[in-house]
Amino acid sequence: MEYNVRLATVADSEGILRIYAPYITDTVVSFETDVPTVDAFSARIERISVKYPFLVCEAVGGIIGYAYASQHRERAAYLYDADVSIYVLPEYHGTGIAGRLYDCLFAILAALGYKNIYAAYAEPNIKSFKFHQKFEFSVIGTHHKTGYKFGRWHDVTWLEKRIGGDDVSPGGVLAINEIPNVVLDKIFWIETPTTVQFP
Repeated sequence: MEYNVRLATVADSEGILRIYAPYITDTVVSFETDVPTVDAFSARIERISVKYPFLVCEAVGGIIGYAYASQHRERAAYLYDADVSIYVLPEYHGTGIAGRLYDCLFAILAALGYKNIYAAYAEPNIKSFKFHQKFEFSVIGTHHKTGYKFGRWHDVTWLEKRIGGDDVSPGGVLAINEIPNVVLDKIFWIETPTTVQFP
């Protein structure tokens, strides 16, 4: 199967929302309860993309998956942390698309200077647990009865992954528009993008 991973644009909003909407209406994978409008989702992509990578995977016929990073916490000392999210059309589960999106996302975050990434899923979700385990995430705890959707309370398990070193003086982090195109090109096209570093 031929597909392409790239940075998302607001023009992708409708295609991305087609993937995301069923996760809102039919599952607890997302804790949103109302599907946002295309305009609202465009604004969301634009807001996230100012600082963080927002990726799409497209094949013949349109977008089949996406992944992005977002702010973990507000306090200044959390500068080096980011949350990650991923959504793929159900018919492409198990095809390697999700893994490719995560590989690229993590490589970009490492190149930008991030050290820790966090993911979460509503219990029970063995598929998500095993998927994140494959990427060497570690479970760090569970928020019990933290989300109310579909008439009941849901636990949420949080996971973490270290993607950077323990620098004594780590410096700052870059915004996504500050990363050189040559680095992005290498991440999107080489076989194992997690090994990419700045030239």
